[in-house]
Amino acid sequence: QVQLVESGGGLVAAGDSLRLSCAASGRTLISYPMGWLRQAPGKSREFVAGINWNGRSTLYADSVKGRFTISRDNAKNTVSLEMNSLKPEDTAVYYCAVSRQGYPFSGYVPRRDEEYGYWGQGTQVTVSS
Repeated sequence: QVQLVESGGGLVAAGDSLRLSCAASGRTLISYPMGWLRQAPGKSREFVAGINWNGRSTLYADSVKGRFTISRDNAKNTVSLEMNSLKPEDTAVYYCAVSRQGYPFSGYVPRRDEEYGYWGQGTQVTVSS
């Protein structure tokens, strides 16, 4: 079983930066793409960013492209999300997630919610205007 624990959320002003981190335990995830998804109040959960098994392929939602950067450290079983130039519309609960299946030696990055099978508890990010 996989356990994911997010950290780094908080309350910031528009234009500020935050770094979210997610530590995974329970099994080695080197073959599995990982991602960050978020859910704002009253809205469905949406994809934010994803990264393939070795970190060489990334995918971003258009709304965060150029402002957010996802990275992973397979030696430490962690994935991070660097968020710059934050906007009030970035306010949401951010979830770390692991793909349902592994894609070793592939550049594939899942985008759909149902492609992720393991989830963290979420961390709140609030951006004030």
